Amino acid sequence: MLSRVSISTRLLCRLTSPSPVLTHISLYNNRFFRNMESCVVRCVPCESKLTISFTLDGSNKHMLREQTEPLEKVLARMSNSIIKAQSKDKKSKRSRGETAAAIEKPEIKLCVNGEPVTLDTANSDAWKDGAVLHVGEITYEVVRNPPTFTVSELPSSLMSGFPVCPKLEVEFGDVKDGEFRWFKENSPNSHMSGEQDCWSEAGDERVFTPSNLDIGLKVMLKCTPGNGSRFGEPVKLVSAGTVEAGPGTCTFDNRHMYTQRVTDETSVRVVSYNILADIYAQTDLSKTVLYPYCAPYALEMDYRHNLIKKELSGYNADIICLQEVDKGAFTDSLSPALDAFGLDGVFKIKERQHEGLATFFRRSKFRMLAQYDVTLSKALMTDPLHQELMDKVSTNSSLKEKIENRSTALQVTVLQSLCDPSRVICVGNTHLYWHPTGGNVRLVQIAVALKHIKQVVTEKHPGACLMFSGDFNSTPTSGLLQLVCQGSVLENHDDWASSGPEELVQMALVNPLQLVSACGFPEYTNYVGGFQGCLDYIFVEPHVLQVDQIIPLPSHQEVTTCQALPSVSHPSDHIALVCDLKWR
Repeated sequence: MLSRVSISTRLLCRLTSPSPVLTHISLYNNRFFRNMESCVVRCVPCESKLTISFTLDGSNKHMLREQTEPLEKVLARMSNSIIKAQSKDKKSKRSRGETAAAIEKPEIKLCVNGEPVTLDTANSDAWKDGAVLHVGEITYEVVRNPPTFTVSELPSSLMSGFPVCPKLEVEFGDVKDGEFRWFKENSPNSHMSGEQDCWSEAGDERVFTPSNLDIGLKVMLKCTPGNGSRFGEPVKLVSAGTVEAGPGTCTFDNRHMYTQRVTDETSVRVVSYNILADIYAQTDLSKTVLYPYCAPYALEMDYRHNLIKKELSGYNADIICLQEVDKGAFTDSLSPALDAFGLDGVFKIKERQHEGLATFFRRSKFRMLAQYDVTLSKALMTDPLHQELMDKVSTNSSLKEKIENRSTALQVTVLQSLCDPSRVICVGNTHLYWHPTGGNVRLVQIAVALKHIKQVVTEKHPGACLMFSGDFNSTPTSGLLQLVCQGSVLENHDDWASSGPEELVQMALVNPLQLVSACGFPEYTNYVGGFQGCLDYIFVEPHVLQVDQIIPLPSHQEVTTCQALPSVSHPSDHIALVCDLKWR
């Protein structure tokens, strides 16, 4: 409350010259000189209670009261609380042999425009913005529902050359309307020494990227929440650790040379990327069997997320489809970071899992119209749209059980262009069954996905074009790719027998959509010690979206510098696909 603002103000004034943030804080100082402190009231119509917070005699007072309660009861409660505190202080002084002043009942009233508010007024109406609370000789200006940070955190790991994106959530405001000032220590641990000039200003944007000169130093963010018309109380965040050295050149640095700017309104830049879920990267199996060549620290969540955030931000994409996204990573890391770079995101978690799918889109170019996410096995079993397919699968109980036990999800997000509302794009995002012998399962899964998406673009949003991306765990020679790109797969395709005769079901499938692989068929998009192959694709309808540019994948030398992926310079075992699509 008040005391924190005073401290922040004095510290900031020592650090640097006046700025918009200091101008804002000086308003608080003017109140101090007028003996006018702040009484912050949080009152939300949909809630039954309001909170009243102020500082008295160095103690923070926080009251939770019914909105319908008359003002008289609140003021009486304040008076009794003050009398009890004075009585307690009086007893303490007597026990120490000191002389205690007589207890006097303070005069407490709430005024609007100099006139006392009638005592039978309901709290929700009494505590107006700009009202004045009188507690004895002390006066408080009532500030109702000021912009307030409900969440304000810095990431635990900071590396030179990698963006630091704070996690911020604002009530009664918007993060984009806040003010930000970054500082760095002048020397290691100087902020612990009590020196007055221990911090130097380093930036005034929402995101800060430390340099090599900052290695070994802590950073500090002072941010003030806003709503476009006024500011709330500033907060100060100091990093838990110091800036560490980065890995040097990363596999995606050269790729960023092709994506330095956001595309214009005639194009859409798309990214599809399996980022490797932390719950998989941290297992003993991953560390000792799957990725034994990768330095253990490079598999840590904080380290990899630094790389992921820098890689994704550098693509300046309009649509990003991610797979293997941990729920916590979406909330605490990816969403705050990509929000700072102008993208909104939605998340679909897999049933009975801790990871799922995430789709982000640039809010200056698109708005979201709808979501049609499904769990593929559940859709197959319950949606009449797939009854014929379900009947055929049910002829083999082993295959049916395997498919039903899969938590594979399909995320479908429908976006509308802000520049041209007639342009609507249906974005599909999925991660199909992973097992090398599961070609038959994947054929059923893709059949369900294609039919579901077809219904969205023909019945729900007629005329919408389709962009379908993800980790399909299928190579270019698979039946799945034949179905998607060539339009059909025969009942005798080898993939129907991929799990042996006990799971064999033969059926012909037809793709109702005309699709092509926008990034072609690279030699590999997944490169680990025991496997290299193309598993990831971005499928588009060529009569609506024309491929304008395919961002080159890292060179084989870059991929194999540390033997395989992931590595100290690459955060996943997959490689992101990136392309620019042009509206026809």
